[in-house]
Amino acid sequence: MNEVEKNGQPETIVTEQTEVTQCASCGGNTVYEPSTGTLKCPFCGTEKEIEKTRENTIEHDFLQALEEHDHSWDDEKRVFSCQNCGAESVLDKDKVADFCSFCGSSHISLSDHHAGIKPALVIPFQISKDEALEKFKAWMKKRYFAPSKLSQSYELKKLSGAYIPYWTFDSQTNSSYTVRIGTYYYVTVTRTVMEDGKPKQVTEQVRKIRWRTEHGRYQEFFDDVLVKASRNVASGLITKIEPFRLHDLVDYQSAYLSGFLAERYSIPLEEGWHDAKRIIDSRIEDGIYGQEYGDVVELVNVSTDYRDITYKHILLPIWISSFQFNNKVYRFLVNGQTGKVSGQSPVSIVKVSILIAVILAIIAVVLFFSDVL
Repeated sequence: MNEVEKNGQPETIVTEQTEVTQCASCGGNTVYEPSTGTLKCPFCGTEKEIEKTRENTIEHDFLQALEEHDHSWDDEKRVFSCQNCGAESVLDKDKVADFCSFCGSSHISLSDHHAGIKPALVIPFQISKDEALEKFKAWMKKRYFAPSKLSQSYELKKLSGAYIPYWTFDSQTNSSYTVRIGTYYYVTVTRTVMEDGKPKQVTEQVRKIRWRTEHGRYQEFFDDVLVKASRNVASGLITKIEPFRLHDLVDYQSAYLSGFLAERYSIPLEEGWHDAKRIIDSRIEDGIYGQEYGDVVELVNVSTDYRDITYKHILLPIWISSFQFNNKVYRFLVNGQTGKVSGQSPVSIVKVSILIAVILAIIAVVLFFSDVL
């Protein structure tokens, strides 16, 4: 790390390095290889097995964590902040970075923020960089409304692997609620209609609803409610490459991060719980509707007691990149576990206009023949 003068003030210049483990054969820096699940030396090809364990599944007390302000990850990590998009990356204490994986900016510098709560579990990358590129190319071929020259003239930027933070929450819930339950019944109504210019009495069955109010209780234990702990610029695209298969979670080891970056959570624990609670509340309402029977059920109010709230901090893998077309940058992500792709792409106004014209023509033809018949 060097310092240079800029506008009379020292500015920190950092160069990219990622977490490394030294190769036992040649001394080179090994990186995690998704295709084999090993630490592999890019110089001599030596591979080292990583012993996967699933022992660190203990849930941590939510209320206790709020009081203690856990900074357990500070022991091995430090934080780098991007001045462009606000994303924060965590690296080993002796490592630095020269660009932001989330927006590509070089305006990234060492931060005095805490690394925060150490992850308990991680899904290691299972999609390699080459596989991610192939997934992206296949995705590009399906951009049917993109300009025709896109596939031949786009400029692909650096593809970076990063672990994105998530929270999982458990809670026992006990809810009391009030519902209105409606039962259909029918009455015979007589009314007068005009037929051939003359009044005529007709009868018909009219449906009505008889309402009653019921009170009840609902209990459910919620396990591993998953919420994002990131609000960086790519968070909207992250949602589109979900879900992740959580049964692949293993105990966190720094070896899984060798050659990759990890994002520091930007949604703190307490805010994460509020997001989880909204998910839980929605599922509770679904559960209440599922146990009340009637032709119509209306939920009036629900009061829920949340007990034994626990959490885990986990890391999930994604590939991040962008491409440039006609001087505009489009971001895309690849799920590092499943290979699912989501991204932005240009749209051809000509192709969209042709589609609209075809649809309008079909509608016109249908209307014409319906009038003829």
